[in-house]
Amino acid sequence: MAVAQAYQRFGVARTRILPQSTTRGLNLAAASLFVVATLVALLAPLLAPHDPLTPVGQPQLSPGEQGFLLGTDSIGRDVLTRVLYGWRSSWFAALVVIASGVLFGGLVGLVAGAVGGFVDNVLMRITDIFLALPAPLLAIAVVATLGPGFAHTLIAVAIVWWPFYARIVRGEVRTLAARPHVEAARLGGAGWLRVALRHLLPGAIPATVVTASLDVGNLVLTLAGLSFLGLGQPAPAAELGADTARNLSFLLQQWWIPVLPGIAVMLMALIGNVAGDGVRNLLGDR
Repeated sequence: MAVAQAYQRFGVARTRILPQSTTRGLNLAAASLFVVATLVALLAPLLAPHDPLTPVGQPQLSPGEQGFLLGTDSIGRDVLTRVLYGWRSSWFAALVVIASGVLFGGLVGLVAGAVGGFVDNVLMRITDIFLALPAPLLAIAVVATLGPGFAHTLIAVAIVWWPFYARIVRGEVRTLAARPHVEAARLGGAGWLRVALRHLLPGAIPATVVTASLDVGNLVLTLAGLSFLGLGQPAPAAELGADTARNLSFLLQQWWIPVLPGIAVMLMALIGNVAGDGVRNLLGDR
């Protein structure tokens, strides 16, 4: 309670200190970081100076040496190129998992909240079972069953990620179901499907968008951690977590080889959190 009050006071103080236009501009700038990160991922093949799998210089060149901005790795591959391709892989993987979670979890939550009763109880108990599954252990089990591969890791993470969106959408729908306009639509003869799609689903979208935007950073870290454990793409694919794990032996001598991919993961997680806060504030102001 004390933390919530302090945060509320901080928000009031910030509003008093900064004009509303300035605050909105900062939120827009924060939200636009999503676009910047996505553009970097899309343009990675154009921004990368070399092929990520081919040695192009002497091994273990330091950053800036012989024209390599971030140096080379243990076998002479350009570190900048591998970081850009790893950024592309991690960012789009996070977006794919979030999209699948929003679509499937949102559908489950919408049906549970709109229908209610026995259907709601069954769907929410199934959701609780999936919420209890630990993502890393499930990913290890899926990869052990299906074989190593990045797609299998994404499937495992997506299996345990959709219940969060199901819970959020269901809660929003149940809250909206008691509103007068929904009751009026039902009294007017609208079926449950029309009520769900026209009157309940639009009200659940803002909370879902905010949750999805804040989830990007969490998913980037989760996928990087699984990749670090060897559950990502097999070598020599460019992947940030795997590149850090494979080159830990160079940490004390050629630090840039394992550290720079980790910094890229940190930047993606930071962008996801800052941009998510911007989206939340913009939707809250609206």
